Amino acid sequence: MEGEIWNFIVDWTIALASLLYSHGVGIFIPQGKTRFLALFPIIPLFFYLPLNLTTMFLTSLTSFFISWLATFKLILFAFGHGPLASNPSLPLSHFIPIASLPIKILNPNSRIQENPKNARESAKDYGTRVLIFCITIKIFGYKDHVHPFLVTLIYAYDVFFMLELLLALAAFVARVVIGVQLEPQFNQPHNASSVQDFWGKRWNLMVSSILRSIVYLPARKVFGHVIPQKWVSVPAVFVTFLVSGIMHELIFYYLGRLTPTWEVTSFFVIHGVCVGTEIVIKKTFGQRIKPALIVARVLTLGFVTVTCFWLFFPPFLRFNPFIRGCREGMAFLEFFKHGVMVSPSEFECPYK
Repeated sequence: MEGEIWNFIVDWTIALASLLYSHGVGIFIPQGKTRFLALFPIIPLFFYLPLNLTTMFLTSLTSFFISWLATFKLILFAFGHGPLASNPSLPLSHFIPIASLPIKILNPNSRIQENPKNARESAKDYGTRVLIFCITIKIFGYKDHVHPFLVTLIYAYDVFFMLELLLALAAFVARVVIGVQLEPQFNQPHNASSVQDFWGKRWNLMVSSILRSIVYLPARKVFGHVIPQKWVSVPAVFVTFLVSGIMHELIFYYLGRLTPTWEVTSFFVIHGVCVGTEIVIKKTFGQRIKPALIVARVLTLGFVTVTCFWLFFPPFLRFNPFIRGCREGMAFLEFFKHGVMVSPSEFECPYK
C-alpha cells in the first residue's frame, strides 16, 4: 500500500507540474497551433499516469480527473476555448483547480453565499442517501438470497451514489480553494423526460459541457460542409457519444486491466442513435408527438436502466468493483485507526 500511495503522490505531482507549465504556456504563447504543439507532450503523459496505480479508488480519481477531463480542457485551452481560457488569464490559484477537478465556475466574480435553508435541505438529502447506501450494503451481504434484478438495482444506486459523492468532494475542495459559486454536477437525472434531456441537461453536467466544446461543436462545423444545417446536429451528437463511449472504455481498462469488450462504447453509441432519432422526430413533428410528462419520465428511466443492465454493468462488474472497494475501504480504516498501511489484498471482504 505504501508503494501505491507513493505512486499516487508522484502521479499528481507530475500532473500539477504539467499544469503549472501549461499555465505558463498560456501566458507566453498565443492560442492556436503553436500553443497546442507546446502542450501536446502532456497529453500522452496524462494518459499514462493511471497505469502506475492498481487500487480502484486512486486509479478512478487519476483517470477521470486527469486522463480525461484535464486532457480535454488543455486541448480546448490550446485553441482559446473551454473553462481554462480567459481574458485576462486565470490566476494560477484558479487555473490548477479548474484544470484538475471536475468543476465549472458559474460566475468568477460571485463569492459563495451560503443559504442556511438550502444547506439544511442538502444535509438532509445527503443523510437520506447515506442511509439508503448503508441499507444497500447490508442487503448486498445477502445477495445470494435476493432476486438478481434487485441486486443490479443496488449496483446501479451504489455506483451513482459513489460518483456523486466523489464529485461533491471535489467540488467542496474547489470551493474552499477558489471560494466561488460552482455549477452543480447533477440536475435531478431521475426527472429526465427524454434521453436527450437526461444526457444534455441532467447527468454529469461538467462532462457534458466539456464534450460539447471539444467534440460536438467542432463536429457540427465539419458536418456542416456536407449536411444541411437543419440536420447537422444529428451526426455531431453521434460522434460526441462515440467519443464518450471510448473514454469510458479507457477508464474501465484502467480500473480492471481487462481486454476491452466494447460493450460500454456500444452503450453510448445506442444512446447517441436514440438522441439523434429524438432530434429528428422533434424537428419533423414538433410538439405534435409529446407524451405526458409522467409517461416520458418512466420511458426515459426505463430505457436508461435496461441498457445499463445490458451493456454498462456487465463489463463494470467483471473487475469486481464492490469487493475491491470493500477491501480498499477496510485498508483505509486500518490506516485511520492504527496508522498502519496495509495492502487491500490482505483483507477479506465480508460481502463476498
